[in-house]
Amino acid sequence: MIVRSTIGLLLLVLLVGDAAIAHTRSTSYSSWEIDGRTARIRLRITQLELTRLPWGIVSPPALPGELAAYLPQALRLEADGTVCSATSPIRALAAPRDRALLEWDVACPETGALAIRSEMMLEVAPSHLHFARIRAPDGKITERVLSNTERTWELSAPGEEGGSAIGSSIPAYIAVGVEHIATGYDHLVFLLGLLLLASRLREVVTIVTGFTIAHSITLALAAVGRVQPEAAAVEALIGLSIALVAAENGWLLSGRRRIIPAVAVAAFAAMAVAAWAGVGAIPGLTLAGLALFAFCYFNLLEGTERPARLRAAIAFCFGLVHGFGFAGVLTEIALPQGRLLPALLGFNLGVEIGQLAIVAVVWPLLYALSRFRDGQIHRWGIELGTGAVCALGVYWMIERAYA
Repeated sequence: MIVRSTIGLLLLVLLVGDAAIAHTRSTSYSSWEIDGRTARIRLRITQLELTRLPWGIVSPPALPGELAAYLPQALRLEADGTVCSATSPIRALAAPRDRALLEWDVACPETGALAIRSEMMLEVAPSHLHFARIRAPDGKITERVLSNTERTWELSAPGEEGGSAIGSSIPAYIAVGVEHIATGYDHLVFLLGLLLLASRLREVVTIVTGFTIAHSITLALAAVGRVQPEAAAVEALIGLSIALVAAENGWLLSGRRRIIPAVAVAAFAAMAVAAWAGVGAIPGLTLAGLALFAFCYFNLLEGTERPARLRAAIAFCFGLVHGFGFAGVLTEIALPQGRLLPALLGFNLGVEIGQLAIVAVVWPLLYALSRFRDGQIHRWGIELGTGAVCALGVYWMIERAYA
């Protein structure tokens, strides 16, 4: 039943394609060097994000003319509502292959309060978040999160030339964290996979605690620049972690048949060989380690009747990987140390609030189903859920590692 559900759901996921892609939250980043009434704007955005627009990706030094016309209107500096005029053409700068780096200069009228306004991508992604970062002539750095509900950042009051800019507060970063987890479907699917077999509230608490502690550690390490893993590998590993948790669920539900761990270990080993041959985004040594981990983990599970503690351990292990995924937003902003701590605190709180809200909704439903009609509907739900989780995990891994 589990295998048939997984295969069927995987085929469905492959058919719907883009609708199943994780991390659908939409983000972009800009750096502003404002000196009096002039400014230099530098925009960073992924090429994948640009494909939401009809003009294609950027290939430095060339860029589509429609995009060059769109950007100064979508991301602009204003003086009392008057758009500051461009004083140089938009330049496409050298950047990693998956990202676009664009730069242009503007000049504002001599009077009027300055404000940054972002309407970036809102016509195609209403939940888009734009992170603006200002460097003043004295070196002071401030940042603000702009969104559909807060498009304008007032920089100075009328009559105040180049007044001070107030950066985003902790509550603003809490909101960003909630948004991040609410649209981070892969993280939520991973958590769901762990919760499907939790039969007691205590198990839920240990699983969520293990996941929380782990991703908080790596989120902090990545945000302060201590560890900088390859983003593509992290995203692919997140998909793999989802598939492995679902495989564990299927193994437990099927009476611990050896075929499931054997297939999992063999798949990791084959992927490691392919990686050493230069195929895929995940390093071969990492995949070989995962093959060994899966072999040892399933053997440990086989020797215990109550796997709750081991499931908390796997939540912790893979929570470390998911923490690097969470860190992408904060590392892109490149905040100064004085602003990093409140941003990190607020963002992490937001992630936890969003995560706990999802758990508070999902687990009571699972618990109620387990008490309904001798639990038969609950078992069907778990089997179908496990198949869906496994199919999504495999799809995300393939899409991220081999697309």
